[in-house]
Amino acid sequence: MSETADRSEDEPPIRVAVAGAAGRMGATVCEAIEAAPGLVLSGRADPALGVGLGELLDEADVVVDFTLPDQALPNAHKCLHSKTSVVIGTTGFDLDKLARCAADHFDRGAGARAFVAPNFAIGAVLMMSFAQQAAKHMPEVEIVELHHDRKLDAPSGTAARTARLIEAAGGKVHRPIHSVRLPGLVAHQEVLFGGQGQTLSIRHDSIDRSSFMPGVVLACRRVSSLPDPLTVGLEALLD
Repeated sequence: MSETADRSEDEPPIRVAVAGAAGRMGATVCEAIEAAPGLVLSGRADPALGVGLGELLDEADVVVDFTLPDQALPNAHKCLHSKTSVVIGTTGFDLDKLARCAADHFDRGAGARAFVAPNFAIGAVLMMSFAQQAAKHMPEVEIVELHHDRKLDAPSGTAARTARLIEAAGGKVHRPIHSVRLPGLVAHQEVLFGGQGQTLSIRHDSIDRSSFMPGVVLACRRVSSLPDPLTVGLEALLD
């Protein structure tokens, strides 16, 4: 995965504001933006900081949202209405509503785009791709996802997307998807396939939140030039 886009040194940096900046993921995103060439952190929004997202939109080209499921959709609406592209790592909200919102603002000439990824780690993208390939040959599947105890949605967005990809390939995902929430975990998923006399396990582990940052930085660089109002999945940005 390339972390750099084809930007001239003469171009101004991309101004990035972070919603949910006081959270663990949000704080890590802020650090990554500050360290990334061609990006500048233009603001931090979070109720804990006493700063609302609306206060930052005039000074942002892109907003990164790592908030809560009930906040992500209203935040995206504010961004798109203000002609600011948005990169969303929050999961558990209605993606169809976001698609309609993005298309509506795009049709009105706002020009801003929305990008959503259930997981920004390159290893997780590969895990989902490998699982989709395996489902064509070993269609009986169980998914087990494990996350930290503060994660609100279950199953995770990664697990839900994995299930959709497997089912699109003709696989049968056994329900329910198994969700584990424990302190000490970050983000982990195992996809287990069963066949005659054999099993196959495909597993990905994020042991540190830094694993997500190259994907977040890449999305910030590319979101404003994407062809569609809404793009879902980090695989759409990979070379």
